[in-house]
Amino acid sequence: MVKAIVIRKTGGPEVMEYVDVEVGEPGPGEVRIRNVACGVNFIDVYFRIGLYPQPLPGGVGQEGAGVIEAVGLGVLGFKRGDRVAYAGRPNGSYSEVRLMPVAMLVKLPDEISFDVAAASLLQGLTVQYLFRRTFPVKEGDTILFHAAAGGVGLIAAQWARSLGVKMIGTVSSDEKKALALAAGCTHVINSKTENIVERMKEFTNGKGVPVVFDSIGKDTFIDSLDCLSPLGTMVSFGSSSGPVPPFSLNELVSRGSLSITRPSLSHYISTRAELDAAAADLFQMIGSKKIVIDINQRYALKDAAQAHIDLEGRKTTGSTILIP
Repeated sequence: MVKAIVIRKTGGPEVMEYVDVEVGEPGPGEVRIRNVACGVNFIDVYFRIGLYPQPLPGGVGQEGAGVIEAVGLGVLGFKRGDRVAYAGRPNGSYSEVRLMPVAMLVKLPDEISFDVAAASLLQGLTVQYLFRRTFPVKEGDTILFHAAAGGVGLIAAQWARSLGVKMIGTVSSDEKKALALAAGCTHVINSKTENIVERMKEFTNGKGVPVVFDSIGKDTFIDSLDCLSPLGTMVSFGSSSGPVPPFSLNELVSRGSLSITRPSLSHYISTRAELDAAAADLFQMIGSKKIVIDINQRYALKDAAQAHIDLEGRKTTGSTILIP
């Protein structure tokens, strides 16, 4: 028996139970992994509260890094002892040991530690697809990126700086403002004390930006639309404040024939070739020191509920991991 976090019903952080589970042997196409570190992301909250459904009882967490202990039938390219990381379903990374399909695994280069991998794979792959494929940003662009002091935001700020992209970030405190500026943001807006649209227009001489990357959702949606220049693109890739309410398509045309997309990482890494290419791009950025992963919170696995309390309370910055 090993320890894992399990939920039997949806709800607040208190529904996460630290219990004994039996893992068993890997099936065809699976491996058994002993986790060394587990990533904590806002998508974990969405599953815990039931915004995203899953069969119950079920596991929590989509990101982790560790060592393969056993290999199932038909597995090619991975063997016992390999250092690996993963980001994606099935849920269950909040655990000491787990089974995982190899379709979601990547091998870790020697220079990438388990902690860094668990803290960066899901968030880093998110930035990779946002900047490389959803809206390919280029040198000289000015973009708006919400939650710039979070795990995704700090990676995005560094990635943008390396590309010569001017990134305007939004944060919720002056402490976070300093972090975002240090990471590479050209300008940062404190959404608690400043008007996002007014400040953004000051920074762009009233032109607006061609793209907004918004993981907050309900609370920032209209402001995000108002920050776009005509023909701009709204990239809504999360909803930490709640789902975006229904809206009329006239909201897009009245602001200058805007476009909107709601992407998800899983659709950008649905093949082995896509996953390997995206991971290689991310690991190259980290290995070259163009991106430094800030792991600002570490919790014991048994304290996963506190990690969620802090995450939802906007008390965290950078990346958060659990240590089994």
